[in-house]
Order: sequence, then C-alpha cells, then structure tokens
Amino acid sequence: MKIGNITVKISIVALVVVVLFAILLFFAYYSSREITLLLFGIPGVVLLLVIPMALNYMSQKQYMELIPEYERVARPVRIKMINKSMMGQVVSFEGVVERTYFQFLNRPQFLIGDRSGEISVKMFTSPEETIKKDDVVEVLGTIIQRYIFTGEPVVNCISIKRVPKKIETKKDSSKQE
Repeated sequence: MKIGNITVKISIVALVVVVLFAILLFFAYYSSREITLLLFGIPGVVLLLVIPMALNYMSQKQYMELIPEYERVARPVRIKMINKSMMGQVVSFEGVVERTYFQFLNRPQFLIGDRSGEISVKMFTSPEETIKKDDVVEVLGTIIQRYIFTGEPVVNCISIKRVPKKIETKKDSSKQE
C-alpha cells in the first residue's frame, strides 16, 4: 500500500496474527451466536491490521526525513575502516549483499561486503525497495555496537538502495569460457 510517496509494508507475522484472530472470532461467534462478539471483535481484528501499518508508515516517514541530513554529513568509508572509535558517526559505503536476515519481520539485517571486509547492517523498518543477495547497494547509516554496551561495530541503516552495477561472480565467469 502506498500513502503519498511512502510504501507501507506489513509483516507476514502481523498478517498471520490478523488471520488467526479472525478465525478465532468466527469460531467464537459461530459457537455462541453472541452478536456482541462481532461488535467488539471486528474492530479489534481491524486494529490488529491498522496498528502495524501505522507504525510502519511513521517509521518510514521518519527515515525519509532523516535521509537528506544524513547524506549531508555522511563520511564515505570502506568497510575495513569501520571500528569502535567511530561509534555514532554517520557513514556511507557501497558493497555487495552477501546475506539477508529477518526481511519477513520488516526489520531486515544484511551482511554487506566489499573488497576490504564485511559488516552487519541493521534496519529498524523495511527498506524502500526489495534488497536481495548479490545486489550491489549503497548504505547510509550510523555506526553502533551490536549489543547495547558491547559487541563489534554494526551499521544502523537509514537508507539502503540498489545501485546499477553488476558484479561478476565465479558462476558468471565460468559461463563465458
């Protein structure tokens, strides 16, 4: 669903919860024939759908408002340069998506690599576009620790976008021979 220029996405988990509660509501009404179940249950099921959509919209909007500021102050780096002394700094870099995690929760994490190394990139909302393994991406975000007080540096991503570059993999080069 698109609201203005913001694409609102709802996670699969939230959809499963809505369907589960709708089924439970149906069975509860069917077994009791109590109309008040429907009077309170249907708005409740609708809220189970609307609340995650509203939260996703608000986080997407906030991220979109932050992008110009982050682009203005971002320091271009290579992944190997990122270390614990850079905590809190805004950085930008390009790399290849080596792995994706938790996209079904709308809280994706990516393992991004370049020729100098690799780093975990976390987003706390869904990205504007679908990012898959082997995509070449541009990342914009802040360096944070993996855990609250400890852990290696990771990137709290504000924006991740595919860039129109093609990487040659071993599979591609073997096909050309």
